Amino acid sequence: MDLGLAGDAALVTAGTSGLGRASAEALAREGADVAVCGQTPEHIDDTRESLAALGDGDVLAVEADITDRDAVEGFVADTVDAFDGLDHVVTSAGGPPSGSFLDTDDADWYDAYDLLVMSAVWTTRAAHPHLADGGGSITAITSRSVEEAIDGLVLSNSVRRGVIGLVQTLSTEYAPEIRTNAVLPGTHETSRIEELIEQGIERGEYDDYEAAREEWGAGIPLQRIGRPEELGDVVAFLASDRASFVNGTCIPIDGGQTRS
Repeated sequence: MDLGLAGDAALVTAGTSGLGRASAEALAREGADVAVCGQTPEHIDDTRESLAALGDGDVLAVEADITDRDAVEGFVADTVDAFDGLDHVVTSAGGPPSGSFLDTDDADWYDAYDLLVMSAVWTTRAAHPHLADGGGSITAITSRSVEEAIDGLVLSNSVRRGVIGLVQTLSTEYAPEIRTNAVLPGTHETSRIEELIEQGIERGEYDDYEAAREEWGAGIPLQRIGRPEELGDVVAFLASDRASFVNGTCIPIDGGQTRS
């Protein structure tokens, strides 16, 4: 299915790894010009090469810390300069540290808030005039933890819900020129999950990688964990005119794992 994104300009924060990168790759496959930022030089270089090989659009891959307002605003400005405009924004961020409520201190909470909420605030604020100029979309990648608390993830469970409030607010304040939605991923086989599985194998928790994958997927109705591109494809769809009447939604992409 041609989503009609060829020639559009898209920006993805934290788009050099994980589900942010999967989203950037889906947009690139559709022919969009794609800008991504990250903090690890080798990930930035690898993503630049990957995106360039996937589609006919231009690629911008830069180093930027999304917990720094000036860096975020600079990334948006660089994207607009490189692509002569901006049509789509995808906000993504790495997860905050795991831990229980009593394991976290004030600094952990403030750091998580900057990482998850303020990064989205700065990005969507800076992008607004460019998106509104010709109509556009915003998609926030959050987590299924905003609907169903996950044990040991108090920061993600709590702070990510602020992003949902932002999405639902912008879906009215930025409309009709800009559509704003969120996706709520469950477990996907990102490099982070691969790392956790390998650590579990080293500790003797799993016999091998395939056994670990099966165990991770056991509580999911589809009996497997997700592939990152399955999340990316939904993000690309939400950016397209095929989703032109989809606004203010929060879509779980978790194989049916969330029961709330």
